[in-house]
Amino acid sequence: MRILALFFAATISAAAQTPQVPKKMDFAGITLSIRDDARKEIQKDVDALWQSPRHLAIKVEKARTYFPIIEKIFQEERLPDDFKYLVLQESALIPDAVSVSNAVGYWQFKDFTAEEMGMRVDKQVDERMNIVSSTTSAARYIKKNNFYFNNWLFALQAYQMGAGGVMKAEKNYQSGAKEMDITSKTYWYVKKFLAHKIAFEGLVNSPGVTQLVLFENKGNKSFSELAEELSVKEEDLKEYNKWVRGKQIPADRSYFVAIPVASGKEVDMTLIANLENTKLTESLSKPTIQPIAKESKRSKINGVPVILAVAGDKPATLAKRANVDVSYFLKCNDISISDPIIEGQYYFVSRKRTRGSEAYHKVETREDLWKVSQQYGVQLKKLEKFNRTTGSSNLPVGSTVWLASKKPKNATGTEVIADAVELDEGQSFSWSQTTPAVASPTIPAINKDQTVASKNLTVVTEAPIQQEKSSISDASSTDTVSDPVVSEKPVQTPKPTQHVVTQGETLYGIAKKYDLEVMAITTANNIRIADGIKPGQVLILPDNQIIVEASEEVASASGVIFHEVKSSETLYSVARKYGVTIKELMEWNDKSEFSVSVGERLKVQQK
Repeated sequence: MRILALFFAATISAAAQTPQVPKKMDFAGITLSIRDDARKEIQKDVDALWQSPRHLAIKVEKARTYFPIIEKIFQEERLPDDFKYLVLQESALIPDAVSVSNAVGYWQFKDFTAEEMGMRVDKQVDERMNIVSSTTSAARYIKKNNFYFNNWLFALQAYQMGAGGVMKAEKNYQSGAKEMDITSKTYWYVKKFLAHKIAFEGLVNSPGVTQLVLFENKGNKSFSELAEELSVKEEDLKEYNKWVRGKQIPADRSYFVAIPVASGKEVDMTLIANLENTKLTESLSKPTIQPIAKESKRSKINGVPVILAVAGDKPATLAKRANVDVSYFLKCNDISISDPIIEGQYYFVSRKRTRGSEAYHKVETREDLWKVSQQYGVQLKKLEKFNRTTGSSNLPVGSTVWLASKKPKNATGTEVIADAVELDEGQSFSWSQTTPAVASPTIPAINKDQTVASKNLTVVTEAPIQQEKSSISDASSTDTVSDPVVSEKPVQTPKPTQHVVTQGETLYGIAKKYDLEVMAITTANNIRIADGIKPGQVLILPDNQIIVEASEEVASASGVIFHEVKSSETLYSVARKYGVTIKELMEWNDKSEFSVSVGERLKVQQK
């Protein structure tokens, strides 16, 4: 093998020039326009891959050996053939490659992800090192990601950072895109993949010196028995089948054993699986996706889906039942992989809220802030901020935990006082900024010719923006305030119960449109994420709650309204709701401090 590699390296060095990154290239049916800044970055990676002819030759020979099997599996799974270059990027086709994060095998799966995808990982078998099992799992994992985005480029990116990571990092998924730009801002992993595709695609189309044929083992055979039966060396069998950790090939189900055959050598084909006629992916059962919290009537806490832990559960098993990544599951519940799972405890399968639906919690038994966080579906870091403490501290019985606003330093009893200015992460505060209205309620007009304009939410980043003057004249602005008039009850609009899928739509996009969880839709319609959706398909929309449109509780005919402060509101949020400044609110209500109390009525002057 070494002599062949050196000969092949010399051949490549003498006969070929380093491939140049084109301005346009095709990937999985998408035409990529590669900008100059990105071309320079990708070209450096291509040059690095070609820098050592010997190492290049070894990778090319491995690709020629393994690619026929990978291509066959991708064809069965209907995955674009271009993804085969990803295995060179992940492991260089070294079966027992191990990453710094403990990912193993050809396609670099972590143990819990491998088990989620249906592979066996234990002391006897590690299918991450089985070319058929791991490639089938990789294809299904990539397809699963593509169902979220309907874009193969983002499905590729999700292979490294997870679908949730892509959703957080990318604001525009370009669903169904046929043309995309690659720039310096494109995620590094994607550019690294393109470099591998460019570097190897012109070299791997010839047959390998060593070819792999497959033997489907359905019985309990040892390597020595199989080697004798197939007339191959036992050490060669072990070299290409490191997924078997003992001498005996397991018999719990059907496995494909890779048989190395030197070019030109004849093999008894009656014993070998014919790649043309054998369905390779049937040996690995598709992972089952169980509905969230199927064993419990309670499926949400604070509007966030949960799952009930049972005896023997671990983070990986709970995440698998909920069909979410383990790392994402851990973040959702503010726990680590080593934390024990508590039987009978609800765990979240989506991120908890930043505020509770209730104002505070009275501690009646021994508990810490984490348990309160799980009970009310509020992020632990937010509770720590609200209560000026840490999650590991035991809470005194009889104390009050603030769930929706920060506890004042001098707070006593159970009086709930909301902070005046509580900004979300990424926002900054401007004293005189007109806070744009969000879902602004209808304010009764002074006459039939007047209307109230709503504004889109904007975030103040640097200098305060000058308050815009209203284009609406207020003829009664000097009138005295008359007795308040109670408005009608909130208008209730039925939420749609069904959705007809159109071309290009994804489960994630539909869920986002109706403010639902993806798993809630798949559970209600008895479908699996891996099956996808089709145009014209009618989906049932679960949790058919009533959407309550905002309407003011108290208003006056003079253009002044009275707003009653709710438990989770602040002076800033009230100002933002009506498109006024905090300074104006304080002046209209003769306030000298930022604090507002639950139930307090604030005067708001119509502009």
